[in-house]
Amino acid sequence: MRIFLAALLGGIAMFIWSSIAHMALPLGEAGMRDVPNESLLTSLQTQIGSEAGLYLLPGFGLGPNPTSAQKHEAMKHYEERAQRYPSGLLMYFPGGGRPMAMGKWLSVEFATEFFETLLVVFLLSLTRLFTFGARVGFFLVAGILAAIATNISYWNWYGFPTTYTAAYMFTQLVGFLCAGLVAALVLKKWRPAV
Repeated sequence: MRIFLAALLGGIAMFIWSSIAHMALPLGEAGMRDVPNESLLTSLQTQIGSEAGLYLLPGFGLGPNPTSAQKHEAMKHYEERAQRYPSGLLMYFPGGGRPMAMGKWLSVEFATEFFETLLVVFLLSLTRLFTFGARVGFFLVAGILAAIATNISYWNWYGFPTTYTAAYMFTQLVGFLCAGLVAALVLKKWRPAV
């Protein structure tokens, strides 16, 4: 029961920090920009239509269901395409395709942060770390793992902006620190039954 309580309260602390970071601080918007010319949006609607998805720019120039040989051949010429055309990733939703669902999004975010905290508290319960500092440190190490797991790869492979990457990693680290402080307080006198 103590593990669940530590995870719940730690997850709430992480969720509160994430909310502050995204709504009150500039961290949630760091590295993002508006499209300067909205005529691009009309062009996207014309060219992509109603096919929501994650698009690689430039693409490989393949149609749907390419063979392995076609993919291999396209890879040989991708560098040429990347030199000739703009590059990036586009998360695309057609007009009316993704209505605002703030309640759902916040619920999923809280559930994710609670589950992350629950996993770290569970792993912590399997250790012999009993001091407050050691427990908070355990959370920080978990936060470092979480922060680098996808953020560095997205920065490296897809060119996510450095500012965005750094801000998001910082947000995650502080979130794990908040969760760790709260969880360590809840587990202050708790020792696993061995």
